[in-house]
Amino acid sequence: MPELPEVETIVRSLRPRIVKRRIDAVRILRADIVQPPDIALDSKILRRTIVHLHRRGKKIVFELEDAARFYIHLGMTGRLTIDRPDAPVQPHTHLILQIGQAELRFVDPRRFGGVFWLGTDGRPDTGLGPEPLEITAKQLARRLSKTRRAIKTALLDQKMLAGLGNIYADESLFSAGIDPRIPANKLSMPQIARLSRSIKSVLNRAIRHRGSTLRDYRDADGRPGDFQKVHRVYDREGKPCANCGQPIVRMVLGGRSTHFCATCQRR
Repeated sequence: MPELPEVETIVRSLRPRIVKRRIDAVRILRADIVQPPDIALDSKILRRTIVHLHRRGKKIVFELEDAARFYIHLGMTGRLTIDRPDAPVQPHTHLILQIGQAELRFVDPRRFGGVFWLGTDGRPDTGLGPEPLEITAKQLARRLSKTRRAIKTALLDQKMLAGLGNIYADESLFSAGIDPRIPANKLSMPQIARLSRSIKSVLNRAIRHRGSTLRDYRDADGRPGDFQKVHRVYDREGKPCANCGQPIVRMVLGGRSTHFCATCQRR
């Protein structure tokens, strides 16, 4: 599933292509990807200019010139790409926006993503916690103190932090030297300060690498990310830890695969 670095990469690659440009045509190839279901999205956005594009959590938020907004969530396998109008339409393409001399296409084979109309009143951050690149260590400590869940499980809660997912929670906990099974409210302030720094460092490094491509993810130009080449624990079960040489362990925690070094991340 695309996480914060992948979504941020897509937003950054789209901005110079679509911001300050008009949506000249709308093709909805699968109506059930639009929410609410009774919204005539094409009439809402046709011939409107996109004035701002940003990320909130894992959402890609489009703002139009009349302050109305909609967002696209990529779900597990969604992609947003810029294509020539004469390029073949790929299977599972659900939405095509003609913007200038190009088309913005939303492709989602498993259909866990979608297009969500907000209008001028809806907020893209409803139900989302703070951005992990912006939250302070003290703010993070206050939020973690309220839950006894394992720290890895707490970090994946989008109400706790918006945009953090499985890959970068594992990588951040390893960088901070924290066992993913420790109850969140048992972490000391020095541990939380270290974790806050690690989250920011890992996410910024991943953004510089244009995210991680394990299977489906591509940026708006169709290019894969390459942060997976420098993963230190995620998807490295049985391989030697870069710090101590002991094999990386995989376990299921809160229903999610979790990778860590039992030596470097002692309880």
